[in-house]
Amino acid sequence: MVIWQVDFYYLPEQIGAERLWELTICELINTTKDKKTDKVYSVQCYSSQANTQWLVEKISEIAHNKLPDTIQVFRPQTLGLISSAAKQLNIKVEATRNTSTLKQVLKEKHRDKYPNYNPTKLDKPVPQPLPENLWGDKWQIANIQANQIVELFRDRPIPICRLPESLFPINLGIASDLPIPGVVVYGGRKSMQIAQWIEQQNPAFLNYIPTEIGKSGGFILETGLVDRWVFNTFESEQAAQIARSYEQKKQAVGGLHFILIQPDDSGITHTAFWLLKQERISQKL
Repeated sequence: MVIWQVDFYYLPEQIGAERLWELTICELINTTKDKKTDKVYSVQCYSSQANTQWLVEKISEIAHNKLPDTIQVFRPQTLGLISSAAKQLNIKVEATRNTSTLKQVLKEKHRDKYPNYNPTKLDKPVPQPLPENLWGDKWQIANIQANQIVELFRDRPIPICRLPESLFPINLGIASDLPIPGVVVYGGRKSMQIAQWIEQQNPAFLNYIPTEIGKSGGFILETGLVDRWVFNTFESEQAAQIARSYEQKKQAVGGLHFILIQPDDSGITHTAFWLLKQERISQKL
């Protein structure tokens, strides 16, 4: 499978009355443990040329009749144009935050010429509260050993299960005895409703955000490309300590973590499971 990570956005530089736009393509051949960029392409145009047809032509030229199977896009402003061009070329488009190769290329490309420009920074909205009908009965932090997490959930009859091979601990080079942290939600009769809503939002990662005093805080669920939701909050030092431990363990395994939805704590039935990875660990809003 050939995957391209693609960005198409304007640069800080302006030539006359027009801005410059840049199409950047990272071609990924191996997307497992030894993920690498085989090729990087970069083409610029004026804003008057920045349209679907220009993208179709440039993507076709760069592909040399070997179009990618999937194009991954992390920037919301880019998604519409890329999707329109990809539709004409019959290429699947995946909106995802997990485009670390492309983001690294963009930062390195522009570091010297535009020292005050962050090409991967996105404006994010204030976290919104979850709808009341999606509140679970209770939640807890759990840990699963890296060499067990895939086997525990891969073959179980779970209605919603997102377990991408690219995030298998073995493919990320994570030691087998390290704990993978996660949050377990006991949803009772609302379990399926909660799970379906999370899946529809396309979960990206779940992180702990402390208050200034550090003795309370909450978990923020980030979904889609920039959406954010207050997953839960607490006001106890004990809960804050557990949450801090969750973040420390998450950092130790490169941002890998999980969300598990269950009707109850019997451990017999699982409603949904997501194995997720946060690209960059950030503790402060």
